[in-house]
Amino acid sequence: MIFSSDNWAGAHPAVAQRLFDVSGGFASAYGTSDLDQMVYQRFNEIFEREVAVFFVGTGTAANSLALASVARTGGVTFCHHEAHIHTDECGAPGFFAHGSRLHPVSGANAKIDPQALSAAIARFPEGGVHFGQAAAVSITQATEFGTVYSLEEIEAVSAVARETGLPLHMDGARFANALSALGCTPADMTWKRGVDVLSFGGTKNGCWMAEALVIMDPAKARDMPYLRKRSAQLFSKSRFIAAQFDAYLQDGLWMSMAAHANAMAERLRAGLARSNRCRNAWDTQANEVFAVIPKSVMDEAQKAGARFYDWPVPADQPDLAAEDEVLIRLVTSFATHEEEVDGLLRLFG
Repeated sequence: MIFSSDNWAGAHPAVAQRLFDVSGGFASAYGTSDLDQMVYQRFNEIFEREVAVFFVGTGTAANSLALASVARTGGVTFCHHEAHIHTDECGAPGFFAHGSRLHPVSGANAKIDPQALSAAIARFPEGGVHFGQAAAVSITQATEFGTVYSLEEIEAVSAVARETGLPLHMDGARFANALSALGCTPADMTWKRGVDVLSFGGTKNGCWMAEALVIMDPAKARDMPYLRKRSAQLFSKSRFIAAQFDAYLQDGLWMSMAAHANAMAERLRAGLARSNRCRNAWDTQANEVFAVIPKSVMDEAQKAGARFYDWPVPADQPDLAAEDEVLIRLVTSFATHEEEVDGLLRLFG
């Protein structure tokens, strides 16, 4: 009963097989192989336009390079205070972007509030040399709280960014899970709503190590090859990332895996709603579930073999858990089985 993270899950057999298929023979290096080129074209088809695609090894690299690509001297990127780039990337976005910094913005359910964003940007007026320069806005889709920006919410944030001339970045580590939750197309959830740069994640959803930076306007990607090389993210045997994406994007595998993970999370949510001892902490839509449970129940479940993380109570919800309770995070994946979900729910009671 593993619910610690979708990073704990292995690779889908189709992804593993495709890696084996390309492991022999020779292919040109550094992203120039026929397979690399074919996958780049696949991204064009998925996004319904020509995009610039750069394979990298981690989500942190994708996010950091995305922000580096739009960096300004003394630059400031606006993100939610619970965003992964703000809480979990060890300062990498600022390091890659030459000392730029992140400015946290409030909003319910780990989603940026557009009015709060406008107020935050206003604190960095053009010409205010002591404060730094507004550089970009970043949203996380799905969020660190398992919630999902609706298309209208993305557009509202994008409108604020456009009004102030700032590019919009989307951290899509769980991009497929958000797409599945909304039932829309990749184009609908990105450039049609004003997203300029996307961190496209595959690792959490059945790949071995496959992340991509997608720049919606190739004309704005001129410096990215140099940024990626300088950041040690240009893989010589790039075909092994391309192979993963080739299998991942074939016949809708990526979306079926995300739909399964979301369905397992929904099974958890429904079971917790029926529990007499545990409860959902808030509504989520993707493959992360947050629950409030008695500490004694957590101990019993972990002794029985269940694996999950306790989670800090959000600062804006200080009364969420009682003294004898704990907030936990439960993450499902393409590899989660109904029997595991039901077994955990029996332990929770």
